[in-house]
Amino acid sequence: MASHTLSALPISQSCHRLTSDSSSSSLALPCRLYAHNNLVSSLIGNKLSIQPSTSKPLVSKHRPPIATVLSSLPTRKPEGASSEKTPKWSARAIKSFGMAELEARKIKYPNTGTESLLMGILVEGTSIAAKFLRANGITLFKVREETVNLLGRSDMYNFSPEHPPLTEPAQRALDWAVAEKLKSGESGEITATHMLLGIWSEKDSAGHKIMASLGFDDEKAKELAKSMNVDVVLSHK
Repeated sequence: MASHTLSALPISQSCHRLTSDSSSSSLALPCRLYAHNNLVSSLIGNKLSIQPSTSKPLVSKHRPPIATVLSSLPTRKPEGASSEKTPKWSARAIKSFGMAELEARKIKYPNTGTESLLMGILVEGTSIAAKFLRANGITLFKVREETVNLLGRSDMYNFSPEHPPLTEPAQRALDWAVAEKLKSGESGEITATHMLLGIWSEKDSAGHKIMASLGFDDEKAKELAKSMNVDVVLSHK
């Protein structure tokens, strides 16, 4: 849509006068609108003309959020795997990772840990992994509460970076997800279920301990593993 600017141009102060038959006095009428784009002010006697602006529109230099998440999602290439054969993350898994970073920043943690990855999956909320967790009573509110109980609250004056770096257990959990997908020999993407089971594979991590405290166990992990590739069909484009 073209933008316009308003410029003031001086005009004559004279206006039409109405003369009465019964009186010699005359009455000055206020100035009127003469043209579509020309406005006349009765108070200051200036004509306002609308002219097209020649200034260029401002262009944001910020990248779209999805581009930021994609470029920061770590997908370390396993040994012996070519770049062509390395699987991609599903849209839901990518969004879950982005939400994990956001959760780490909300609670002002300096790193994105397995507990943040777990919360990210629940915040995204539409993956098979997230639905499975909720069906078994593991909600975002409970995970947040257990995170604070286990790791404590961060200093209120601490500011997390835009992309809090991964902890070693969180990095291993994501690497496990990539390796497990390659080991399966199946085509498709790495899903949020791979990510969740990667968290569970890190026995000493905060994410594993929180899941275990909320009732998740190896039997549930085996049940969830049956649907690891379901998100491939349902991924958002």
